[in-house]
Amino acid sequence: MLDFSPPPETAALADRVRRFVEDVVVPREAEVATDADRLPAVRAELQQAAREAGVFAPRVPRDYGGLGLDWRDSALVFEAAGRSLLGPQALNCAAPDEGNMHLLHAVGTAAQKARYYAPLARGEVRSCFAMTEPAPGAGSDPSMLLTRAVRDGQDWVIDGDKWFITGADGAAFAICMARTDDGPTMFLVDAGNPGFEIVRHTPTLDHAFPGGHCEVRFAGCRVGPDAVLGDIGKGYEYAQLRLGPGRLTHCMRWLGIAGRALDIAMEYVNRRDSFKKRLSQHQEMQRLVAESAVEMHASRLMIWQAAWCLDRGEQALHETSMTKVFVAEAVNRIVDRALQMCGASGISEYLPLAQFYREIRGFRIYDGATEVHRASIGIRLLRDAAKGIR
Repeated sequence: MLDFSPPPETAALADRVRRFVEDVVVPREAEVATDADRLPAVRAELQQAAREAGVFAPRVPRDYGGLGLDWRDSALVFEAAGRSLLGPQALNCAAPDEGNMHLLHAVGTAAQKARYYAPLARGEVRSCFAMTEPAPGAGSDPSMLLTRAVRDGQDWVIDGDKWFITGADGAAFAICMARTDDGPTMFLVDAGNPGFEIVRHTPTLDHAFPGGHCEVRFAGCRVGPDAVLGDIGKGYEYAQLRLGPGRLTHCMRWLGIAGRALDIAMEYVNRRDSFKKRLSQHQEMQRLVAESAVEMHASRLMIWQAAWCLDRGEQALHETSMTKVFVAEAVNRIVDRALQMCGASGISEYLPLAQFYREIRGFRIYDGATEVHRASIGIRLLRDAAKGIR
């Protein structure tokens, strides 16, 4: 029989994280909302509070100062952290750093882990992942990669433009994917490299990611042989190693925001009167709550199953793709319903729902747009079915 009960210690940790977010993190939200320049300082203060509360760095191995959770345990904790837009920042489990830490720990050398992974795991620095390019370069289709890295003696010289690089402004380093004669390859590039330039910030609907979404230029960017992350020519393989779990952790975190949005909406309709009775007594409100609760439950189960596959050592590309499609669409609907239930208050700044709505919309696009994942899912299923026919 399948047992969906989390281990008692994991349930207790998730409860502690939820209380930490409610008691410590949420009260700081208004401060950042009115003054975005305060975010770095608030982030540092919240991370110190998370360390003191024993909830910092849930996915980081214990020998690097973290809690060393597996993917299934992380699902509960990341969802609890995700109930505030600042929660993942406080716990050091936010994108893009969380995905970069996973990749660095998996394929980095001992020297690279000491130089890049360890300070990232401690929350001392931020990072970015530079793969997406302006057209006609790589976007949802990484095979269109245009950025080039060529050998010059022992060094490599990288040239190319990237855009929508989350967290680039203020990052200590970038993981850059570039085409080489031996195939796509990952490189570690310090932000202080003279060939690394933040061209500009890209104005977007969302504003919660530290460092924004930037256009980045690699122009004659010279790095040494020790900058190669993993093996030369395995960039696509490493991208999947990072992006599969990365899209799943996005699902975990955004499910937390969706849950909080639903809680806010239910609290609102339980105290607001309209047409001579509480809003909660109107059948339409009950329908909206039920639909959101069903989608929350289904999303959580899909996340847990995909996490179970990852813990078994599977690549889980199919499972994480299906989960990304369902959860990205579901959490957008859940937040939208919550906003609708709260009426004019929902679109005001009196409640955080309007901000949630702005922030969550991009999730249907980044880490693989819904349409791209649906195509990949269909291709795999039809290919496997064709094998059976033959």
